[in-house]
Amino acid sequence: MSHIKDIADDFLSLFLPRSCLSCGAHLVRGEEVLCTGCMLDMARTDFHLRRGNMLEQAFWGRCRVEKAAAFSVYNRGSRIRKLIHMLKYSGRKDIGTMLGSFYGSVLAESGFMNDIDMIIPVPLDPARERHRGYNQSRCIAEGIASHCSLPVRTDILYRTGKSGSQTSRGRYERWENVEGLFAVHKPGEITGRHIVLVDDVITTGSTVEACVVALQSAPDTRVSVVALAAAQKLTV
Repeated sequence: MSHIKDIADDFLSLFLPRSCLSCGAHLVRGEEVLCTGCMLDMARTDFHLRRGNMLEQAFWGRCRVEKAAAFSVYNRGSRIRKLIHMLKYSGRKDIGTMLGSFYGSVLAESGFMNDIDMIIPVPLDPARERHRGYNQSRCIAEGIASHCSLPVRTDILYRTGKSGSQTSRGRYERWENVEGLFAVHKPGEITGRHIVLVDDVITTGSTVEACVVALQSAPDTRVSVVALAAAQKLTV
């Protein structure tokens, strides 16, 4: 079957050539969304290999995070910034699935996911999800899960309301903006479990912090954090 699929992919590429979303180069067999060169050139943090890394430190004194990792660094000129923007605003959910799958393979191979019980994506505001048609964090989570056989639970963590923009707020104001924004269904199902919370990009950490606090309202719940990208100011 894989041989037939390869032939079909080659045939379609003659008439419907696919291009790398980063550099525009023609994608060849086995490449999805990005060409191999752009995947290799993308700046990576390797935080999954370092306990006490800068992203983990960004949550010290704010909430109890077991481990934290991000695939790449999010800044104005980064490749990941353009891709996340397309994932969120251009209907390209395949970007989340592909990058999530790639990062999931990295995390699984390193042992980062060994003691995890389930994966929970950061919930999107329901009205925004209806408009977009999907939650980008869930796409990423499902990509990650494809390499570690863990359940992706979207029925545990939910939003209690809608937050305003975080752009012009200070750190304390950002926390006030999201405090109490998340709550937990079925706390018994996460009691004593170790959860990986998945987000697309961590910019201030306030949303993740609010999610972690909500999840840890269930007794003995441990939370680790994974994102496709983290803002440069959190990683230096």
